[in-house]
Amino acid sequence: MQELSKSQKARHAIRTFKILADSLSLQGSYRPSGRIGEKLTEALKQLSPEIYGSMTDARIVELKGLEYVIDRMPQGIENCSRIILTAQEDFKETSFTKIVPLKRRRVSYAVSKNEVCFVITTGKSEIYDILTHITFLNIEAQKIYRQARMRVDEVSSEWLELERIVAKEKILNNEELEQAIWNLSIVLGRTYKETRETYDYLEKNRIEHNTNNGLFNIIYGIGKRVMAERTVVNNELTVYFTPSLHEMIDHQKYASLWAEKLKESLGRLHYQGRPVHVISANMHSMRNLLFGPKVLADVGERVPDNIYDMVRAVRDKEFSLETFTAEPGFVYQQDESGSNIDVNIIDLSLLDGRHIHPSLHLNCDFIKETAPVLLVIDYAFGTQAFDIMDKLLNPFRFNGEEVSLNVKSISIMGKAGVLPGKKGDIMLASAHVMEGTADNYIVQNDLTAADFDGSVDVHTGPMVTVLGTSLQNRDVLERFYSSSWRAVGLEMEGGHYQRAISGAIIQRHIPADMKTRYAYYASDNPMVSGETLASGPMGDEGIVSTYMISKVILEKITNHDDTAKG
Repeated sequence: MQELSKSQKARHAIRTFKILADSLSLQGSYRPSGRIGEKLTEALKQLSPEIYGSMTDARIVELKGLEYVIDRMPQGIENCSRIILTAQEDFKETSFTKIVPLKRRRVSYAVSKNEVCFVITTGKSEIYDILTHITFLNIEAQKIYRQARMRVDEVSSEWLELERIVAKEKILNNEELEQAIWNLSIVLGRTYKETRETYDYLEKNRIEHNTNNGLFNIIYGIGKRVMAERTVVNNELTVYFTPSLHEMIDHQKYASLWAEKLKESLGRLHYQGRPVHVISANMHSMRNLLFGPKVLADVGERVPDNIYDMVRAVRDKEFSLETFTAEPGFVYQQDESGSNIDVNIIDLSLLDGRHIHPSLHLNCDFIKETAPVLLVIDYAFGTQAFDIMDKLLNPFRFNGEEVSLNVKSISIMGKAGVLPGKKGDIMLASAHVMEGTADNYIVQNDLTAADFDGSVDVHTGPMVTVLGTSLQNRDVLERFYSSSWRAVGLEMEGGHYQRAISGAIIQRHIPADMKTRYAYYASDNPMVSGETLASGPMGDEGIVSTYMISKVILEKITNHDDTAKG
């Protein structure tokens, strides 16, 4: 039998994980330490995602991966022995505490100290993301348990010391803290420096955002849970999937509610017949470029000549949302459907031309002639991108008639992992290749490298739309990059958006010659150690590439095709 290559084994592991995750939601429950849970663990270990670093090394606990997961899971997850995934729970009139993680727009509720309920509104990608994190935490918990029980029927002295520190619940002085971290480093199999870095990182987030319980409690909690599983019958961590979860995935419930509310707003504002330009982006870039100079001038601040310095000045002032909603033509619609997709509605015909930044080349005559409206929709999460775009582009009832939005362009601006470059680079999609399926989409991208000023490296080529950032392997990415695919990056939404756009064209909801634009700024390079998402955020280096893409998209929208400038 021919031996599989590393990339083939990794692709097989991704398929296995996906199939198991899909079947579990139908099965209704599973135990991470049980038979099916062990198969998930085996698949994740075989895949060995870059973001989880040393997860497969049984001797040491993976700390950067732990930071990444804790930032994206609810506070107290380390104490939970029951995890419920559902799609229809109304906790507003209960005493249950709502929890939103630091770096993931997902909602969960603490039902008790040992039970958390995730309300899934964004589709399968969120399920894969949660199950991947649970599997990772269980792998690390088993390592901690083995280190704590180094002797038969007796816990290690280091574990007993950790237990004493957690039980005391008092602030440690500097000497006590250093001793406690040194002791913990032995349990983790890491150096003092590595342990201290993770302690400081989590402690900063705990104090500033109250999004985790600190490294000592986290390690003690997940280790203690495994100890309880080994000593008490039927006390294993169990994950449950409610029937409403499967119904939500099949029926796009939350996306329908989101699109309906947005179209109601467009009708109320009398925008239903105006030329609409849909932009998937963050909530600040278009807003800051268009209204930043005026809000700075209104508070007596000098508007910098450099457009990126102007953006930094706006960010530094931390203007409230009310400052922007007071501007003519700007409407902020906060999501109330559960989709977690907010929208900025911007009527460009009401833009004050006297306060347009001189580096932003907008054709005011063209704007006056066409009166375009921007729908800037917040980032979707994975497969949710198909749901919201599909429902947005569908016709709707207005004044008793069925009408379609007059969509002139769709621009997708997102962050992605770059394969041939570095953080801060820009990627332009020529196609989207769907990982794990035969679905591939050619993109007639209205953006080219010539649209940008050359100060940032621009890579053009296929983008791989992946199942999740936590399911990426160096060998698979290397194959996409170095083989005839010649992919330049990976992201989670582009292929799903394009599937919805292609469907809308086939159904004649939008014209086939409508402009599409796909541009991504590199938040990480998953093939380079120290450049993965787990290594930390972009920081200030992402401002230029983010706003350069926004600037080019705005100039494309507000100019005739032959007059737009980069």
